[in-house]
Amino acid sequence: MIYVFLANGFEEVEALAPVDMLRRAKLDVTTVGVTGKIVTGSHRIPVTADTTAEELQIGADMEMIVLPGGMPGTLNEEASETVQAAIDYCAKNDRWIGAICAAPSILGHKGLLQGKTATCYTGFEKDLLGAEIGSDGVIQDGKYITARGAGVAVDFGLELVGAMLGKEAQAQIRASILCD
Repeated sequence: MIYVFLANGFEEVEALAPVDMLRRAKLDVTTVGVTGKIVTGSHRIPVTADTTAEELQIGADMEMIVLPGGMPGTLNEEASETVQAAIDYCAKNDRWIGAICAAPSILGHKGLLQGKTATCYTGFEKDLLGAEIGSDGVIQDGKYITARGAGVAVDFGLELVGAMLGKEAQAQIRASILCD
């Protein structure tokens, strides 16, 4: 199962484009409302999450988590005990973690990007403690996939698909949405 965390103030495109790409690939995706069942994005678009942070059971079915950026969504994600526990679980159990825009800062604050190449929204580089800052829009290093922002949200989603299903599935989804 892939869990995408939504907190009030999240960047809508950074959350929903990856969810769309993952679901097109027929992967099991659950959106998790960190701040309630109905979560309002940074552009005032309300989204109904599949479940809430209080209902989430962190465990063996967790194959990947995705952290959208946006403000104050990133701060609300970082303040969540559930999000922190999910990150810890994935890091300790060699599971995938995707973070886009400001959200890689959460991983940086936890020291998880130490010695990794990562990217983020301009201005948050100082928060990627110990990481080498890459210039690509989307970067995968080990089990961490980071991305710069909304402009690469589809590419980020496709990279998540590739991580879960391989490059062939990623290419099929890319072609099906006329992304080339």
